Amino acid sequence: MPEPTPFYARTFPLNESHEWRDWSGYLVASLYEPVFHEREYFAIRNSAALIDISPLFKYEVSGSEAGHLVDRIMTRDISRCAVGQVIYSPWCDDAGKVIDDGTISRLGEKKFRLTSAHPNLRWFQDAGSGLDARVVDVTQGLAALALQGPKSRQILQQVVSGIDFEALPYFRLAHGAVDNQPLTVTRTGYTGDLGYELWIRPEDAEQVWDRLLATGQDYALLPAGMVALDIARIEAGLILIEVDYISARQALIEAQKSSPFEIGLGWAVNLHGTDFIGRAALAVEKEHGSAWSFVGLQVSWFELERLFNGRGLRPQVAGKRASRTPAPIYRNGQQIGQATSHVFSPLLKQYLAIGVVEVEHGLVGTNVELEMTVEYRREFAQATIVRLPFFNPPRKRD
Repeated sequence: MPEPTPFYARTFPLNESHEWRDWSGYLVASLYEPVFHEREYFAIRNSAALIDISPLFKYEVSGSEAGHLVDRIMTRDISRCAVGQVIYSPWCDDAGKVIDDGTISRLGEKKFRLTSAHPNLRWFQDAGSGLDARVVDVTQGLAALALQGPKSRQILQQVVSGIDFEALPYFRLAHGAVDNQPLTVTRTGYTGDLGYELWIRPEDAEQVWDRLLATGQDYALLPAGMVALDIARIEAGLILIEVDYISARQALIEAQKSSPFEIGLGWAVNLHGTDFIGRAALAVEKEHGSAWSFVGLQVSWFELERLFNGRGLRPQVAGKRASRTPAPIYRNGQQIGQATSHVFSPLLKQYLAIGVVEVEHGLVGTNVELEMTVEYRREFAQATIVRLPFFNPPRKRD
């Protein structure tokens, strides 16, 4: 039976749709308003949205060799992560296949906080064998809330004391307070927009929620669920475990596993630093090349009209939820890969997809066909491989 998060007493009465999602054993809202997600989505893009992300697994690593342990696990060069900085990284098995991905916050010289989608306590502890480093699961002891959208900074400036939000750079953290209750704020998020994530003691969760929601009323702040978040993260070209890639620990066959290079995370692999787990295998792959390329696909509205008009219909894609059902990608009649997440973007007015194709077909500008179902029939929509992310506003970093 899924457990309530520390915000459940606030999210439950607001959830008019009564639609919930089981996220790692916790209940989070899929959709607050009945039937449609548009207002929640546009709150993310036009004003601000409040999203309960407490189910993320959270681990704290401390000790004189904490940095060595994190360096042993992550594909990034952790020595370059300064105190107060946050970095994103995947981590791999010995064969260089991705187990999970998440953020690393350096809270002190010898203290880190890691987030992940799946439980990783045993893996992190085993990797630290022989090191003076302690890994503690703090998932239940730390509530988490994402405030995302162009008005998020203005709201936080009125609610959180002790932080200069104008001076807080992208992927940095700061410590502050809400009504004298301490919290940590990171300038991070899963929407590809200006946004922050708040890390709060569970006993303070409801108070922080109330203050944000009350102040946010002047900025059209809305609580947003997983349905709206899913659309935003696809527009941002951000991957989701067990959807856009399968964890190496969950894969049933070797073909289901992926290296960082194959899911668009090659930029997060440092082969010139310490000897992290999987480094030797990734060095070989880097030298000889990968089998797959992570790509973005764009289907024009005119192409959608052609397909649906052929069945006597207007395009039935606008206003739909994101699909996590894989769809084959073809070129010249041969399947070359699959789209793993796809959706019609309400903001960009385009049908978008992310997925993988065989590396020789992965060049930007390549024309391919995306399989779609129109009135119960299989159709093929002409699509183009485009550069990711689809949506990348300057305000995200400014």
